[in-house]
Amino acid sequence: MSDNNRLGVFKTYKLYVGGKFPRSESGRVYEVTTKASAAGAAGKGAWLANAPKSSRKDARDAVVAARKAFGGWSGATAYNRGQVLYRVAEMLEGRKEQFVREVAASEGLSKSKAAAAVDAAIDRWVWYAGWTDKIGQIAGGANPVAGPFFNLSTPEPTGVVAVLAPQKSSFLGLVSVIAPVIATGNTAVVVASADAPLPALSLGEVLATSDVPGGVVNILSGVTAEIAAPLAAHQDVNAIDLTGADTALARELEVAAADNLKRVLRPGPVDADGASGSEDWTASPGTHRLTAFLETKTVWHPTGALGAAGSSY
Repeated sequence: MSDNNRLGVFKTYKLYVGGKFPRSESGRVYEVTTKASAAGAAGKGAWLANAPKSSRKDARDAVVAARKAFGGWSGATAYNRGQVLYRVAEMLEGRKEQFVREVAASEGLSKSKAAAAVDAAIDRWVWYAGWTDKIGQIAGGANPVAGPFFNLSTPEPTGVVAVLAPQKSSFLGLVSVIAPVIATGNTAVVVASADAPLPALSLGEVLATSDVPGGVVNILSGVTAEIAAPLAAHQDVNAIDLTGADTALARELEVAAADNLKRVLRPGPVDADGASGSEDWTASPGTHRLTAFLETKTVWHPTGALGAAGSSY
């Protein structure tokens, strides 16, 4: 059979939950289309793929998987977590061309600009991998106290973090919000960009074949507000990153998150339409996302002969 008669094999995108690739339990999908490029090369609205449209049940399943994985991931040494994250960067490097194609189509970028965004995302992943065994020295330390005591503060992960990924930066922004969450020992339930979910769903394929344990990162696609609402109200979610929410949705989710005193990272700048994702993801990220979902444990320990009888709270 000649190549002209060959039937193309289209990629099936699935959710990534608990280290597996389920379809949405609702059976729903929605069309993902291209965005017009600056050069007009990509046809606006051209079909790319059908993405799963996650339901509330999918969100709850992802939380269960994230909670199950939290003990092992948070208990791993910081050095080991750094090695695991670096391995993900290695695998992203090997699949760079695929991500360049998906980012170019999803964001309407030229191939060169998409390649620059993918390179920056891989570099960002390596950067956060290097912070896993260093953030403790930045966020913790010895505290001066009156009396014969050592007083030490150390950071600990918060728990399960719901992450609303940026709507407009489908890969660089995505990495910029996921990597710091898991680098510090938390587990994540990620809601991908509604209009450009394909790079996020492909990232799930990379994570599944890396050393990241199943359930540490769970990736959902669909309508952001529909998935985010049950996550914000879920009693087993400890924190939420509202980066991908617009102003109105962020306000609603903050109210729901207050029910069990979740940590909340508010969204950054919004554009003229009130949509999120106007942050400059190419800028130096700093450490604020690393410390956003850390708790501080303070330990008191007597000095001198009674040192063996220390106490903590």
